[in-house]
Amino acid sequence: MHKVRLATFNLLHGRSPADGLVDPDRLTAAVTALDADILALQEVDRDQSRSGNLDLTAIAARALGAPEHRFAAAVVGTPGERFRPLTHDDDGHGEPCYGVGLISRYPVHTWQVTRLRPAPMRSPVYVPGPGGGLLFLRDEPRVVLAAVLDTPYGPLTAAATHLSFAPGWNAHQLRRVVRALRTLPAPRILLGDLNLPTTAARLVSGWQPLGRQPTYPAVHPRVQLDHILVDRYDAHRLPPVTAVTTPVSTISDHRPLVVDLG
Repeated sequence: MHKVRLATFNLLHGRSPADGLVDPDRLTAAVTALDADILALQEVDRDQSRSGNLDLTAIAARALGAPEHRFAAAVVGTPGERFRPLTHDDDGHGEPCYGVGLISRYPVHTWQVTRLRPAPMRSPVYVPGPGGGLLFLRDEPRVVLAAVLDTPYGPLTAAATHLSFAPGWNAHQLRRVVRALRTLPAPRILLGDLNLPTTAARLVSGWQPLGRQPTYPAVHPRVQLDHILVDRYDAHRLPPVTAVTTPVSTISDHRPLVVDLG
């Protein structure tokens, strides 16, 4: 039986909380250690000065030896500073962008991008560290990047996303994501930082979690914000889950979630 390894990882734009630096070699080592066949990335930079003007998705794809990868920008500019929504899918070339990435060792038949509106009001978010505390932050537009893959088990839809931190709005977005993915071939898998705990993610989506382990904060994880969900109507078409891990990494304030099938 073929084995398939799925993973999702909120990169914190490749930054290490230990020293605050973005080191492409450290990013490469962190992604190589995951050895994922399908990898979803969140908080991904492209051409941002804070991350050395690198294309983080391309670096991660090279680390996995994966021939297929794509970055989908949610905003043009730098979150927390100045940014604007994209006006079309090819917007932002030559400008700093921020969004999600999807990487596959399997061939991709088609890509699909779905855009999600930001929460209409500022929302309370606890930010650790000096100058942090409970802050009311403006939300950003979000994006869903989906691919129809040719796997050893036949066609499979995999999608990466990072939903809003605004309570209630992230649930609204998740329902929108499920509707968008239902237009693509089954079985369907959603990977990403949903900013929802496990029970809420399951109940709102109606989809089945493939792994249940806390992923945040990275040092002593207490809550699972990062999920790999499968549309339960077609879950039987996938091989069984054989392992679920949240390995320690040298980057990010989240731990990656890794699920082995088969």
